[in-house]
Amino acid sequence: MSQEKRTILIVDDSATMLFYLSMMLKRLEYAVITARSGEDALKTLERAIPSAVVTDVALPVMSGIDLVKAVKKDQRFHHLPVIVLCSAPDPVMKANCLSLGCAAVLPKPVEPDDLYRTLQTALESTPRGHIRLNTSLKVIIGDGTVAGGSERTEDVSALSEGGLYVRTPYPQPRNALVPVRIFLHDKEVKAKATVLYSYAGQEGPYKEPGMGMRFVEIPDHDRLLIREFIKEQLTKGIGS
Repeated sequence: MSQEKRTILIVDDSATMLFYLSMMLKRLEYAVITARSGEDALKTLERAIPSAVVTDVALPVMSGIDLVKAVKKDQRFHHLPVIVLCSAPDPVMKANCLSLGCAAVLPKPVEPDDLYRTLQTALESTPRGHIRLNTSLKVIIGDGTVAGGSERTEDVSALSEGGLYVRTPYPQPRNALVPVRIFLHDKEVKAKATVLYSYAGQEGPYKEPGMGMRFVEIPDHDRLLIREFIKEQLTKGIGS
């Protein structure tokens, strides 16, 4: 279920951007350390080696590209995935960064989905394809039919574009196909989901009954509602 918590070093000379990226990554359950320049980033690496580096390309004195070169030529750090952010990446600059060994070059301000997928691909042996947001929402399980079972209102504790985790004293068996209606504030998402795993008693990640479910039928507009809701929650109150 849970993956090892990773530490990300963010390098940017803008306090606003450092705050934005730090808060977003913390909400994505990463630990964060920061540096305001390439020189400070190298000093930080001497003290603690993170799981990955996310750096702006336009740093004062030592540019982001120079930082990449310094990281990649040091045998202690050359294995670190480095993600470069750039306000207006051009093909030549992007090709240069990738030739130096960067994991990716992403446009700035970076979309949470893009940064998350890039970090997952760079760091995890089984990367998640979608952001998994810890949350607290209401969901109606079942639709009153024999196949769907009686309607019950339960709690969603984790949500992604691919599925959800439901806290319930009545977890369904594995592979059960269940209609769900999820309430995202004033919007409702309707889908069908199959049970991937279920827990009874004090089992599972929350030490209480529940079930992990994967969407198997969901309209595109409802999937988009989930994506927009997750982005809103990740960036709420921190600007961009």
